[in-house]
Amino acid sequence: MKAYLFKKITQMVVVLLGITLVVFSILHLVGDPVQLLLPPSASQENVEQLREEMGFNDPLLVQYGRFLSGIFRGDFGMSYNYNQPALSVVLERVPQTLKLAGIAFLISLVIGIPTGVLSAIKQDTVTDAVIRVLSFLGQCTPSFLLGIMMMLLFSVKLKWLPTSGNDGWKNIIMPSLTLGLFSTATIIRLLRSNMIEVMEKEFIEVARAKGLKYRLIVWKHGFKNAFSSVMTVLGMQIVSLMGGAVIIETVFAWPGIGRLAVQSIRNNDFMVTETIVILMASCFVVMNLIVDLLYAVINPRVKVQ
Repeated sequence: MKAYLFKKITQMVVVLLGITLVVFSILHLVGDPVQLLLPPSASQENVEQLREEMGFNDPLLVQYGRFLSGIFRGDFGMSYNYNQPALSVVLERVPQTLKLAGIAFLISLVIGIPTGVLSAIKQDTVTDAVIRVLSFLGQCTPSFLLGIMMMLLFSVKLKWLPTSGNDGWKNIIMPSLTLGLFSTATIIRLLRSNMIEVMEKEFIEVARAKGLKYRLIVWKHGFKNAFSSVMTVLGMQIVSLMGGAVIIETVFAWPGIGRLAVQSIRNNDFMVTETIVILMASCFVVMNLIVDLLYAVINPRVKVQ
C-alpha cells in the first residue's frame, strides 16, 4: 500500500508540474504578456518599464523557476483588475462555488441513486424506458441551454424564482438544478448498467435460494457491489461540477470562481486566471488520488498495485 501511495503521489506531482508548465507557456506563447496587460494606448516606455518590473526580460527558464517558487510560497501574483493578491481574490469566491457544487452534487445523489436502482430492477419495462430517455436527454442537453429554458419558465413565465443574484435560498435553486442534472443522468446510466450486471451474478442467485427478502438482496448485495464501481465516477463528478460552474455561474450571475474566471479572461487578468486553473487542476488530481484509495478500501477484492 505504501508503494502504491508513493507511486500515485509521484504521478500527482508530475501532473501538477506539467499543468504549471502549460499555464506558463500559454501566457508567454500567445503573445507579449506586457502588451496584453497594458492598454493599446500605452507608450513604448511604459511597456519597457512594466517588462522590467515583472521580470519578462529574464530568460524563460528563470521566469518559470520564479513562477514555480511563487506558487510553492502561495504567491500567485497581483490581480491587475482588483489590485490585490490573485489568490485572495479567488479564495473569496471559492465558498460560493463550493456551495453551488455541493448542492448540485447532493441533488444528483438523491435523484440519481434511487432512480438508477429502480431502472435496473425494472429492466425493459415502461418505467425503465422513461428513465433511460430522460437520463439520455439530461446528458445531451447543454447546461447553458437548460439554464436559459428554466429561467424563461420559472422566472419569466411563472415568476416563481429570481433569474440571478445571491440574495436568498431561492437564488440557488435553478443554478444547482441545472448544474446537477448532467451528473444525475450520468449516475443513473452507470448505476443501472452496473446493477443489471451484478444482479445476474451467482452470489445473487445464492441469496435468492436462501430465501432472503428481495429488498435486502437489491440493496445489501446488489447495490453495494454495483456502487463501488460508481465511486470513481462520483469523485470526478465533484470536480466536474466545479468546472461546469463556469457556464452556470455566468448564466445566473452567481458570484463564484466560474464567473470570476470568465471576467478575468475578458479583462486579461492573467494572474487570477492562472490561479483558478492551477487550483482547479490541483483539486482534480487530489480528488483522483482520494477516489483511487477509497476504491481499494471499499472493495477489498481490488488488488492494489
